[in-house]
Amino acid sequence: MKIIVIGATGTVGKAVVEQLGQRHEIVAVGSSSGQYQADIADIAQVRAVFEKIGKVDAVVVAAGQLAFAPLAEFTPEQFRVGLDSKLMGQVNVAQVAQDFLNDGGSITLTSGIVADQPIRNGASATMVNSAVEGYARGAAIELPRGLRINVVSPTLLTESLDSYGPYFRGFETAPASRVALAYSRSVEGAQTGQVYKVW
Repeated sequence: MKIIVIGATGTVGKAVVEQLGQRHEIVAVGSSSGQYQADIADIAQVRAVFEKIGKVDAVVVAAGQLAFAPLAEFTPEQFRVGLDSKLMGQVNVAQVAQDFLNDGGSITLTSGIVADQPIRNGASATMVNSAVEGYARGAAIELPRGLRINVVSPTLLTESLDSYGPYFRGFETAPASRVALAYSRSVEGAQTGQVYKVW
């Protein structure tokens, strides 16, 4: 298969590339690195990248920014970070990908454990991750040509403990290599409209 991995140089993205790259051709896309560059919050940039790459069999998105702050101090601008990047960025990719996926192809998006298990300072993250999962469930029943869409919801990555550990006291972590297996399951499996939780 020919697979686009967006966010290929991030912690999750690298593990996904390592896992799927053993068996498939990977096209790496990043905001500032990889074989192609695009800001997923801008649908025109997303479409331009797909037009350069052409037809593919699967698309994986392991990208998207979120803001964290106490609820009482959260500004509309901070909410927009997650809405524009992690939510609409992934939706942009999924909407454009439909025109470039071969029959039976798949889209895999990324949410996170806080969709189900909120944390302090994470109201935006819970909102955005829940919305990503809702979009995928809704899209799954309408996608044409046997196209599939799923979401991977990881817990805190073991590799990210130093950076994000203070937000996730008491949470068990998962190594990126284990999280990558869920992306493999989505890409190489047969299900659609699923949320694969790696907790």
